[in-house]
Formats: sequence, structure tokens, C-alpha cells
Amino acid sequence: MSCFVTLTEAISSRQSLLITGLDPNPEMLQTWARSHPGGGSFLSQARRWIKTVIEATSDHVCAYKPSLGFYQSLGPIGLELLHEVRSLVPGDLPLILDAKHGDLNTSSALAQYLFRDLGVDAVTLSPLAGQDIAAPFLLYGDKAVVITCHSSNPGARAVQHHPDEANPLYLTIVRECQGWGTPEQLLLEVGTSDPAILERVRREAPERFLILRSLWGEEERLESLLQAGLSSSADGLLLPVPQNLLVEDDIGALTGALKRQIETMRQRVAQTQAGDGASCSVWLPPPLKRTLEPAEAPSNLDDLIVDLFDLGCLLFGRYVQASGQVFDYYIDLRRVISDPNLFHRMLHAYGQQLEGLIFDRIAGIPYGALPTATGLSLQLHRPLIYPRKEVKAHGARRLIEGDFLEGETVVVIDDILITGGSVLEGIAKLETSGLTVNDVVVFIDHGGEARTRLAQAGYRSHAVLDIGRITRVLRSAGRLDASQAALLPSE
Repeated sequence: MSCFVTLTEAISSRQSLLITGLDPNPEMLQTWARSHPGGGSFLSQARRWIKTVIEATSDHVCAYKPSLGFYQSLGPIGLELLHEVRSLVPGDLPLILDAKHGDLNTSSALAQYLFRDLGVDAVTLSPLAGQDIAAPFLLYGDKAVVITCHSSNPGARAVQHHPDEANPLYLTIVRECQGWGTPEQLLLEVGTSDPAILERVRREAPERFLILRSLWGEEERLESLLQAGLSSSADGLLLPVPQNLLVEDDIGALTGALKRQIETMRQRVAQTQAGDGASCSVWLPPPLKRTLEPAEAPSNLDDLIVDLFDLGCLLFGRYVQASGQVFDYYIDLRRVISDPNLFHRMLHAYGQQLEGLIFDRIAGIPYGALPTATGLSLQLHRPLIYPRKEVKAHGARRLIEGDFLEGETVVVIDDILITGGSVLEGIAKLETSGLTVNDVVVFIDHGGEARTRLAQAGYRSHAVLDIGRITRVLRSAGRLDASQAALLPSE
């Protein structure tokens, strides 16, 4: 089971957004030992404290997060203690190692040790080395990385908020690192007690899990942080159990009370969001920093075009299209589903087109668009249906697969718009079943009369890309020679 699934199931089963540190801080252990006499060495006290905390909190938290530095400071014995932590933490709760790792040379070896030998589920990383720091860790598809984007240390403000508050470094990190991994594999850590900072991070990363690293001094501050950091689904934010609580005699009761307090606040936030009306919130790739003239500046969509070409999605030769037309090339987007990272980027590009559209359900045109429609359904938390290409002669003989109510509005998803025939055929089946269609979203508009044909039938069409842009980008990137480019439309 992946780290992301383990985490979300733990949140659900414990009804908790709390995460507990397991840091054998010498000063904190001295305080704890005064009310828990037992003598022995610092190491034995650390063992007793860790075991006590886990036993007291495992029903009230959704993850544990030990800091690697405390265990490293104890030498080889400390790493043995870390292995004990792994064995003590229940298997249905993620173990996130707070390493703040930032050294490229040791990344591959550390990823192997932490994920395979030690068995942790996620690790925190420093982002200053760029995407290369995360790549060795993201090779482990069932694990996750947590990118530290902001520190609560006052001395870091001059760096993190450089060059100014309009475009601070910490937000640049948030925008940049989202292209490194999917929301399931890459989370963000935000060290702050300032709701305004947390709100800015959430705005830039609406679909990411955020791990808050801060101390709130009062109940009002805690609720403000929840309002700022919860996602549109009123989740996606993990909050630390305050360290001072972990030295009390009744750790379990206090943690349980805090869990219930946060859940009550979360419900209030959820009700407020529901009162604002349903929304379609998606993560969108951030725009690249413009250093060239707008006409010359690169874009994430241009990078996506090149990556799709490199995957083999554009083939040359004589190909018969689904419409019956014969082209000297073929665009095969079905290959994308075998590359999860690229597939997510494609879904995010679709999501930009879906922003602002009003719909109750997503309808995928079989068969090419079904994986995409399924992915969008999962990301947007909108139900999926699809019109059958052919009606079975057995079973329920449904024209539309999936659950729906007559009168609902659906947005139609397809991959490539060439003639519009398959889209109109699918729309006819949907409307025959009592559904309303206003919008069609495709990845590539091939040009020609298809868009006009849809408009004349009363439907709005939205495309991520057109074939002309694809031709220009691939030619500019040196992926096509002159003879190949001549086979593709350029306008």
C-alpha cells in the first residue's frame, strides 16, 4: 500500500489531522523524567518516552514524524533506536522521517537505506538543489517526499521572503516543486504560525497535502490556521501535536481532546466552504518565471509537448483515423497512461480548461478518453459516467454506464478533436438519457471544421493544445526535421 493511501486511510480511521513528532530532545526528556522516574541512561529514557508516546497517541494521530538529527547525534546506537521506532509505530500509520536532506551525492544511497532498509514511508527534503534532490526518492512509487518550503525560524525570513513579499522565494519553491511529482508522491511542509503565509501556500498548491510545522498559542490562532490551510475538501492539512503536551502524564487524553477540538473546527470550516457553493478546484502547473519577451518565453505546455513526443505519442506514416480520414501521421495519446508523472501533467492541463465550467458529472468518450476522464474524476472529486460505444446484448443493456440523475449537466471529455463525429455521437446518447451537455474539453484540437460543427450544434469546445502549436514547438525544439514538419499543420 502506498504512503498516500496509508495516510488518507489513517486520517479516516482515526478521524484525525494530527501528526506526532518522536524527537528525543534532551531538555524535553529531562522534564519528562522528573514525573516518570526510572533512572538509567539517556538512551533508556528515550526508549521509554518513545514507547509511552506511541502507545498513548496511536489512536489519535494519523502519522509519526521523528527527526533524523536527534537520532544521528546519538551515533550508531541512535540509528538502532530509529529502527526500534519503526517497529513500534503501528503498520497502518505512516512514518515520515524529518531529514531535511539536501545533498545530491548521497541521495540515491539514502533513499535506498531509508525506504528499503529502515522502512520509512516518507522523508522531508530541502529544495535548494532543485528537482534532482527529489528524483532518487521519487523512484520508489509507494513512498513519498515532503518538500520544506518555509521555515518558522525568524532568522530565515530575509532569505525566504526575498526579494519581496509580492514574489517571495518560498512561493517560488512551492510553484516549482509541484512539477517534480504527483500530489500523491509529493507533499509540502510549511513552518509558520502565520495564517497569511499558510493561506498563500494553499492558494499556490490547492491539491497538495500540507504539513504544518508550528506552535499555535491560542485557540483563535489554531482555527485561523485551519481556515487558511485546509483544502477545498476541508482536509489536506496535517498539524503537529505540541511538544509540551508530549511530556504530560495524560498524553493520550490530551491528544484525544485536541483531536476532537480540531475536528469541531474543521467541521465549521467545511460548513463555511459548503455555504460558498460547489467549486471545481484543481492543481495547475505554475507559470514559468518570465525572463524573455512574452512571445519567446517557454511554457509548461511547451515542455509537455516535447515530453509527449519523446514518449512516442507522434508517429509518422500512412494512418487511417477513426473518422476514416488518412493522415501522414498519427497522434497516440494512449501511451501516456504508462507514464504516471506525464499523465498527471496532462490531467492538470485538462484541469485548466475545466476551471470555471459548471457541471455535475464528467463523461468520457470511449475508449481513448476513459483513462483521462477517470483521472479527472478522481482529482476533482466529481462522479464519472460514460456513453457506451455499443450496447451489450446481455446484462443491463445500459446506454450510459455509471449513476446519474435526469437533468444533470455533464462535461464531455475526449482526447483529440478531428471531425467531432464521435463526440456528437456520445453527446446524443447522453442527451437521450436526460442529461444536459454544454461543454466539450479535448486535449488536442486538430483544426478543420470540428469546432465549428460543435458550435453549430450548440456546444462550446475547449482545447488544451492545437496541432499548429504542437508543430511549432517540436520544430523549434529540434524534434522534427523539415520534411516531418511539412506533414503537420503549422497554423
